[in-house]
Order: sequence, then C-alpha cells, then structure tokens
Amino acid sequence: MDGLEDAGWWRARQDDFLADATRRLVPSSPINVIDHLERARRDPSFAVDWDAVDDVALARWTVRIDGWLDCADFDVLRLLTIHRGYRSALPERVAALLEDRFVGFRYWYTDPVALPDGVVDERWYWSENHRLIFHTCELLAGEAFPTARFAVTGMTGAEHRDRAAARLHAWFDEKATDGFSEWHSDVYYAKDLAPLVTLAEFADDAALAERAAAFLDLVLYDLALHHHRGNVGCTHGRSYMKDKSRASDQPVFGAMKLCFDATDEPWPADDGDHRDLLPLNESASLLARAQRYRPPAILRRVATSDREVTDHEHMGMPIDPSGPVVPDPVRTDGRSYTDPELVPFWWDRSALTPWQLLPLTVATLDRHRLWDANLFALFKVVRDAVGGDLGIMQQLAADLHPMVNAGLLEEVFTATWRNGHGLLSSALAYRPGAAGFQHHAWQATLDERAVVFTTHPGNPPSANAGDYLDHDRYWTGSATLPCVVQHGRVAIVRYEPAFACPTDDLLAPFAYEPCTHAFFPSEHFDEVRSSGHWTVGRRRGAFVALWSWREPAWRIHDPAEVFTNGLVEPFDLVAEGGADDVWICELGDVDRWGSFDAFCSAVEAASVEVDDPAWAGDGPHPGFSVRYASPAEGVVASSPSVPLSLDGVEVSIRDRSRFRNPYTAVGEGATTVPIAHDVGRWVLDLAAGRRGPT
Repeated sequence: MDGLEDAGWWRARQDDFLADATRRLVPSSPINVIDHLERARRDPSFAVDWDAVDDVALARWTVRIDGWLDCADFDVLRLLTIHRGYRSALPERVAALLEDRFVGFRYWYTDPVALPDGVVDERWYWSENHRLIFHTCELLAGEAFPTARFAVTGMTGAEHRDRAAARLHAWFDEKATDGFSEWHSDVYYAKDLAPLVTLAEFADDAALAERAAAFLDLVLYDLALHHHRGNVGCTHGRSYMKDKSRASDQPVFGAMKLCFDATDEPWPADDGDHRDLLPLNESASLLARAQRYRPPAILRRVATSDREVTDHEHMGMPIDPSGPVVPDPVRTDGRSYTDPELVPFWWDRSALTPWQLLPLTVATLDRHRLWDANLFALFKVVRDAVGGDLGIMQQLAADLHPMVNAGLLEEVFTATWRNGHGLLSSALAYRPGAAGFQHHAWQATLDERAVVFTTHPGNPPSANAGDYLDHDRYWTGSATLPCVVQHGRVAIVRYEPAFACPTDDLLAPFAYEPCTHAFFPSEHFDEVRSSGHWTVGRRRGAFVALWSWREPAWRIHDPAEVFTNGLVEPFDLVAEGGADDVWICELGDVDRWGSFDAFCSAVEAASVEVDDPAWAGDGPHPGFSVRYASPAEGVVASSPSVPLSLDGVEVSIRDRSRFRNPYTAVGEGATTVPIAHDVGRWVLDLAAGRRGPT
C-alpha cells in the first residue's frame, strides 16, 4: 500500500529489535518467548530451547489467570499470540495448557461463574484498555475454537466470537467520536497498542482487522505528536512515577524506538522480573513480529520533525460530579445514568462515584457480587458506614466530589508545543483543585531523561512510600490537581486545593502534604542554576526555566532509604509552606536566545506578579491571580475569572477540535482524520475502518 514505511526499512527495524530481545531466553516471560519464536520463524538456524520452558516457567505464565487476579487478560492476550502465531512450533504440553486456559477463561464480568471457596474474581474488566483487551481475547479465542463449549458460559467459541465482535465495534465507535479516556498515556497507550496489533495480525474478521489497523495508526499518530527524542513527555490521563521519570521506563518506549528511530537509548530489556505487569517491550515485541501491519511513513516524519508545532486536542466527555443532587438526573446527550448496558461505558472513564452514577454502581456491585474484590474495598467501607443508605451515599458523593472522584477521566483539552529542542504539554484547567491519583497534569521535556514537572504530594517520601510503586502518592498523580494553562512555550501552574486536608480516618486516602514540588533531575542536565525563586536548566541546545511563588529548595534523598531510580544528584525541588503555590515554566533554546546566559538573564529579569488570597487551608482555595511577562510570549496571565490571557486579551482554553495542528485540523467528534505532511498524506476513516493515502 502506498504511504507505508518501506518494507526493507521496516524489516530491518524489526530484525534489529529481535536480535537484541533474544540475547537470552527468559522462560518465565511469554513476551520474551514470543521474541524467540519470531526470530526462529525468520531464521531457521535459530531455535527456542523448550526444555527451559518448564512447569515452573509455565506456572508463571498462568499465575494471574489461575488465581483470578487483575491483569490476567494481559496474559491471555500474550498466550493467544503464542498460540495463533506459532501453534505448529509449540510442544503439545504447551499447546494443551494454553488451549485449556482459553476455553476456561471468564471473558466478561456478567458471565455467571461458580468460584472455588475463598477465591474472589479480582479482575478489572472496565477500564479503556482492559475492555479492548478482554474483547480481543474473547474474539481470538472464539475464532480459534469455534465449536468448543467454553467452560464459564457454556457458549460455543463461535458465539463468543460474535459477542466479542459486536463489543469491539462498539468500543471502536465510541473512541472514534470521543477519543481516548486515558489520554496520551505513556502506560496505557501501550496496552492499547498490544490488542490492536494482535487484532490486526490475527483476526479472521477482515473488517475488524482493518479497523484495528486504523486505530493502531491513530494511537501511533497521537504518540508521534507528543514525542521528543524517544520520550512521550506530555500530559497523561494515567501514569505512574515508575514510568514517567525517563523515556526508557515508559511502556511505549520500545514501540516509539522501533517505529520512529529517534533515540540512541538502548532497547528496553525483559528480564522476567516482577515488573512484567507492564513489560517495557511488549508493544515493541508485538510490532516487531507483525506481518500484516506496517506503519504509515508519515508518522515517523511527524515524530522526528524539527519544526515548531502546537497541537490542541479535545477528548472524552463532560461528567460533572458536583451537586445539587436531584432525582432521575438527565444528560443533554441522552446517555443514561441507569442503564446496566452502559456500565462499561461509564467505568471506562472511572465514573463510578459521581452522585449521578452511584445507584448504577451499587446495583452493579450487588447484581454481580463484586463487593469482595479489593478494587471495591473503599466502596464497601463507605456503604457499611452509612448502613447502605443510597441517598446518603449520593449526598456524600456530591459534597465530597473533589476528593472521591480521584480517578475520574472526564473530557480534557490538551495543548502541546514543541520544536527540535524541547516539548511542553499540559491538560488545560483539568479538574483544578480535585484529587487526581494517576493524572499527570503537565511536563517539559528536553530529551529522554531531562524532564521537569510538578505535583502536589499525597504522602511524605519514605522507604515504603517513595518506591515509585503505583500506590505511591509522592510523585504519582496529584493529591490536588493544579489549574494549568499554557500558551506556546509558557505554562502557568496554579495549585489551589478545592478541599481542606482531611483528618477523618475514612477520608485518609485523600490527605495531602503542606507543600508542592518539582521533579528536576539535575544530573540529567548539562547545567542547572538556581537564583531565588528561579531554577534554570540546560540540556544540549534546550533550556527550561521554572519559577515558584514559594521559594523552593532541594530536598536531598538518601538512596539507601528512599528509592531514587538511580539518581544521586538533587532532583526533588520542594516549595514548603503550604499546599497552594504557583509554578511557571518557560522553554527556550539556543536558536532563539543564542546562549544559555542570555536565556537565564531574560527570565530572571521578567516581571512576575502573584496576588496572594491568604488561604487559611480550611476550605476551597479562592484562587491566585498571576501575571508573567514572558520574554518570548508576552504577558501571560491566569486567574479564576480569566483562566488565560495574552497581553490583556483572553485566550480560550476550550478548543473543541479533535485535532488542531499543522498536520491535521478536524472538529469535535470527527471520525475522519487526514494527516498531511510534505512527504504525502494519510487518511484514517475510523468509522468505516479504513486507512490509506486518500
């Protein structure tokens, strides 16, 4: 097909990855075994050592499946790739084990199942990526065994195939118009890439396979727009500190390196350790074995372009969790808050606790006996505390809405500026003041490791809390989300908590620290200077300046006591004195300023004014008014009444374009995405499931 990457170039990229990934066999890792199987398929002189894949290794493949654990669907997807791609190369003992798991798996939460005594189904079926993965697994298993009776439902494989196909098309229809709930995620875009490439490669249903390929292009395009030197260094709907602090830790990194070839950082290694919940090379491994799918050439040009680009995107849909509580609430778009068929739609957006949806949430937990799952433990505590009174629960949800919707993924407006030196990206005024346990509000990116962002920590650093695990609220997410606005290369970041720090035990998960802080890994910069409220860094020809209203200071962490991911020089820039603060970030570069000295002098001389509302911390913050005379952009201002203005003129932060950038300009809900570049044109018809140069 015209417009795709050159077949020879793409094959060389795949082979390069496979050569690195097969330096050693990790029998406990299905992904690593896939790498070995694919290399053996291409090279008859290369063989897989099946004796090493013993019963212990196979038990590791299926531990989450057999234990009814979260992320078991990830494992089933990998095993389906092994089975569908390499069935003739498998020992019968391995093939039999896989086939038994496929026909015995529970593919949806509504399927009746009799669990063994003491066993709870801990699987999370509903998030955006999990929905896609469960339906993909069901379709491919059903296609593989159309006449078999599946153990959980008694349905035939053909019936499972047809059910999954309808649900996959519904998922595609939804995302074609609304975009992604887990926007720009360096973690969960990898979990979208995996099922999309698996569908594109193996689905017997040609329409579904082609539609998956079109959405695969869409995800890669979104990543290309937010890519700098191998780093998807932008705002993320969901991310974690273990993934976002450097490019090589991002689960999308391997795919970006494979497709865009824009970094000298080595391929990520699959060492079979306990991080394989999200193995760092999964999406790269699946793309490296792809035979049907080849990416369009235009995406690499977008990802590696040095031109100055501003991208605005709108994704998701509005969900207002605030009150007042009324009976039978109705949406203007007609979507029901009470229809059980829409549970996956709402829970995809983590909309379990808005007061409008609480009756549906409780009814679903009752109907499908989900209360005992760890994922719903806090729900159970609240239910028991109020004696199951649904009216009280709804009123609490409305009154405490800035806290209790910490995972909510409602509509978002993102802005990203980049050139050949750096990238600045923000989620504009996204749920300001509310808790956001996995949201990443903004970031400046100078290369693979030189990145800057701020958070409001939800706990102090410690040996247990500072380990970069998903539940650590020191760096992951924000105890309260800032109001971020951005114009070009300048962002104003206002931390204004919408609730007082709770002291009640029941609300302890939403407590926060009396400070904000920045991740500024000084050892990954060529030079860092501090001058009062300013901290300025240089990496290659890129510059970043960061200002805090509360004067910041380095917090030094002992790597023997707190996990630092190998960092030994200062990286934690803390603004003590309160949970409210204003941070300002500006990017510069040698092309504009000529020298780092000139950039430092310009920003340090720039006027910054902050009106202090003297918040006492006993209720919602009234909001800062900020004016920054940027030496590059002009006077950038932000306040509660006017979120963003430039030189006194209000600038909208609610651009409803699905994409607005030099390559694509399409409106809200557009299902056709044309991508134009000087090397050509590529069009995605997401509704019809077509991709091509016209």
